[in-house]
Amino acid sequence: MRRLVLLGWALVTSLPLLWAVVSSIKTDDEILNAPWSLPDTPRFGNWARAWTSANIGRYFLNSLVVVGGALTLTMLLGSLVAYALARYDFRGNRALYYTFVASMFFPVFLALVPLFFVVQQLGLLGTYPGLMLVYAAYAVPFTIFFLHAFFRTLPTEIAEAAFLDGCSHAGVFWRVMLPLARPGLVAVGIFNFLGLWNQYLLPLVLNPDPDRYVLAQGLAALSVSQGYRSDWGGLFAGLTIAMLPVLAAYVAFQRHLRAGMTAGAVK
Repeated sequence: MRRLVLLGWALVTSLPLLWAVVSSIKTDDEILNAPWSLPDTPRFGNWARAWTSANIGRYFLNSLVVVGGALTLTMLLGSLVAYALARYDFRGNRALYYTFVASMFFPVFLALVPLFFVVQQLGLLGTYPGLMLVYAAYAVPFTIFFLHAFFRTLPTEIAEAAFLDGCSHAGVFWRVMLPLARPGLVAVGIFNFLGLWNQYLLPLVLNPDPDRYVLAQGLAALSVSQGYRSDWGGLFAGLTIAMLPVLAAYVAFQRHLRAGMTAGAVK
């Protein structure tokens, strides 16, 4: 029974993805009149047209720059703070940790107006660094929450042995504890990548420059334009291009993702 439920859930989640991929190589007439059939002739030109004419290529590169920079900053700051909160006892430790946890429950749309004016006053509105900083601030609390539990499961004896060998606190973190936490880092990195890559609300408010649109903004603009011209094949091709990095990341790191999810739960 359990396997049947899992199989049904797999079909529910995978069939829409497969339908979008198949639709990306069909003509508009085939999409509208025979949506569930395979194409008579695959139209891979839809992908090329979406990449160039619809500017999906530019939006894709913008997303890579913004998400790559934000993810690097998030993992660096999140791992440092999570390690300090998990491995060191100091006054205010618990209060600081629960402050980060509580911020995860704060709806981001409530902060959009003050966030807009803060970014504008810093001169970062519609820039890559502005989006990177906001993305990182958005993702750091979850990173701290996830890695805090993971760092607490790492054996204290290894750190003590490194200290006896003359290793500094920074050396223990970078050379010993961080490599041991690699499964957790990979797992939370994938979660952050998924969330940041699909982010739409923050760039919609903080990124008004069409030349710097990220992929979610570009796809939204492309879908709106379909009300005035028919290029549904190009739209589905753009959606498929947007899905490919996410699918590739999961396929490449699925083993580490499962290891990270289970390792942080057991001490």
